[in-house]
Amino acid sequence: MSAIPRNQWYVAAYSAEIEHALFARTICDAPILFWRTEAGEVVAHSDRCVHRRFPLSQAPSRLVDGAVVCGYHGFTYGADGKCVAVPGQTRVPRTARLTSYPVAELDSLVWIWIGDPGLADESRIPRATYLDAEGYTTVRGLEPLAARFSLLVDNLLDLSHETYLHGGYIGTPEVASTPITTEVDDDAGIVYVSRHMADAECPPFYAKSTGLQGRIARWQDIEYTPPCLYKLHSRIAPVGSVPNPDGTDPDAFHVEVVYAITPETEHSTHDFWMVARDFALDDEEVSAFLAENNRTVVLQDVVALDVLEQVVAREPAGYQELSINIDTGGLAARRMLARMVGEAPQNAPAAR
Repeated sequence: MSAIPRNQWYVAAYSAEIEHALFARTICDAPILFWRTEAGEVVAHSDRCVHRRFPLSQAPSRLVDGAVVCGYHGFTYGADGKCVAVPGQTRVPRTARLTSYPVAELDSLVWIWIGDPGLADESRIPRATYLDAEGYTTVRGLEPLAARFSLLVDNLLDLSHETYLHGGYIGTPEVASTPITTEVDDDAGIVYVSRHMADAECPPFYAKSTGLQGRIARWQDIEYTPPCLYKLHSRIAPVGSVPNPDGTDPDAFHVEVVYAITPETEHSTHDFWMVARDFALDDEEVSAFLAENNRTVVLQDVVALDVLEQVVAREPAGYQELSINIDTGGLAARRMLARMVGEAPQNAPAAR
């Protein structure tokens, strides 16, 4: 049975990636063709001609007057996926149409619904409005991960690994030594994990971007909406600083780290990452620094998870891993994901 939840929204691309040109990406084992119509609407269809399966994203296939012309035999498809012309005859077979996928464009992201199109409800798409909002500046990237998406979920819900895997960038001793709190909202389908460090070393990632030196108050508040969207609300402030009772927080710097965790196949993942900030909005040097350093951190995770995928793939059936208190968020996420695919979680012992 597939471990990928099907009736779900996933991030397929950044809005800027899709233009009035053919664009292909595999999402949840499905090769999908995207393009933006002349009216600016993003459409998504199966990336294979109904005739002889030729990928429509493959040259010499092309867009002509808003329609896709297959580069193999010339079958032509409109923006709705319906075939409008075939070679050598005037009658177009009634069943000649591409599989169409519901899409939505929100917060500079293109979302796609994988599953029963009749169940696609845009109101279920989790939001990260600051990615495309006044008062924030965002840097972003995308890395291929040769590992199943659930390994990235585990990684991001247990940030204690920052101390060991990301030392010199975002990791300090306090991240691993500070206990977490975990809350699960089953009705909303969200896992919350928080770690508030009242007096912590300021890692280079924040020292060089904010200008703070020495010890800081550092808060990490995770909000994960399975299966796709992970948000880390980071608060960096002088020691002793706390938000005002009305919620304003003038002494702090706020960094919103967002991951869209999109399965490519059962054993590979599209790792979309974004870093939005509410300070130094027009400082290109800060943007370049955060983009370069966050990509370095992401690639450190990629190397580790690519190795872990090979370990997991070769391990004997029934292998039992050990979980501890720092794993409560990850275990809650596993249970939610298991419910989404309709099976009990595997190898997920309770935290001790």
